Amino acid sequence: MTRPPLSVKIIFAIGQLGWSLASFGVLNLIPYFYMPPESGKTDFPDFIYQGAILGVLTVAGLVNFGGRFFDAISDPIIANLSDKSTNKFGKRKLFLAMGVLPFALLSVLVFMPISPDNTMLNTAWMMGSIVLFYLFFSLYVVPYNALIGELGHHPDDRMLISTLISVTWAIGFVLGGMIYAMQGHFETTGMTSHKAFQSSQMILSGIAFVCMLFPILFLNENRYCKQTTSSVNFAQSLKIVWSNRNFKYFVFSDLTYWVAITIIQTGMIYYVTILLGMDKEQASFFGVAAFLLSFAMYIPINLAVRRWGKKPVVTVGFILFAMTFLVSFFLGRIPLPDMAQFGLLIIFAALPMGIFGIIPNAIIADIINREAEEKGESQAGMFFAFRTFMMKLGASFALLIFPSFLLLGRSAENDFGIRATAVAALAFCLLGLFLFQKYEEVE
Repeated sequence: MTRPPLSVKIIFAIGQLGWSLASFGVLNLIPYFYMPPESGKTDFPDFIYQGAILGVLTVAGLVNFGGRFFDAISDPIIANLSDKSTNKFGKRKLFLAMGVLPFALLSVLVFMPISPDNTMLNTAWMMGSIVLFYLFFSLYVVPYNALIGELGHHPDDRMLISTLISVTWAIGFVLGGMIYAMQGHFETTGMTSHKAFQSSQMILSGIAFVCMLFPILFLNENRYCKQTTSSVNFAQSLKIVWSNRNFKYFVFSDLTYWVAITIIQTGMIYYVTILLGMDKEQASFFGVAAFLLSFAMYIPINLAVRRWGKKPVVTVGFILFAMTFLVSFFLGRIPLPDMAQFGLLIIFAALPMGIFGIIPNAIIADIINREAEEKGESQAGMFFAFRTFMMKLGASFALLIFPSFLLLGRSAENDFGIRATAVAALAFCLLGLFLFQKYEEVE
């Protein structure tokens, strides 16, 4: 099997930029759009009910989390279908092609409520669009992730591919975070806040769509990917993946990481505008600055992995993220200028962002290749389906509980709920660190 040249790896990685950007809004911006900070700097209408349900939950959190029940079925089914596919166009590319356009469109439609004041109608629209969004998210992302191990059928290629998709994921994250600055720009032209936000999201989704087309149009899957067609049925494939004890420890630690990081990503606009009293555009600057600094860490991270292995480096990443969440709790109370506190947060976040951007995909690819060597056929789609499902489950759980914390206070006069989100992120990060210690590194 031909090893892919750098150009092919870059083409593949551009697809990661696309789906990272397409998913940014739903994974991070639903609380901002539907329950914005009480800073007096936005005029978003109350598209959905703003109060508590059962005392502690919110419509925004419940609707987004509800999409996970559908995912529990769709992710493994799509994975098994792609594992068994023999399509000549490409066993994975066929699914990417079916998912790309609806995925990009729905990333906008989630933020396009159909009534300015009918909260029940908007709730129904939001629920339907989110369910469909996650379906087409899975249709693109699950097979895409399976290609990581199949394209990287040499250990050095796996680390390089993981590094490249970490770079492009981060670029997608940074571009997604620019929505606050873009919104601010459109507001200066006379647009209302919500129209400015929606226009920004449309532009970003268009960019995402073009990027997601790259692996579909330009990757020769049959030439460069080492693939086997699975002969096992859906239930057997699930059993094979779930019986891998090492994978289970990793994937549950990954779940807690996604809960923690989503809380912080979602909370950044609140930390900036409420705890530090800055303009919302500074939240965009955080993403850019943290990315640039984390990018500078990529070479040292790769060198550290070669010297000490993946597990010790990820352990350091968990510890540094825990420190980041601790700093987040004290923002506005640290005896430093606001901008200095902001810079401190960027510095603490940069290295672990690089670590978790690169290494987890390489870890899963290692597990998949070990399993394929022992069993004689690959279940790459199913392994990455579990990882994708845990990622979305973690993000959705964070979005379920995040608005609930906001009920406790989301204003400069009462910021208790905002600070509580940082404590929750810290707790999940420490749980992830504990679980990851049970993972045994695969050589």
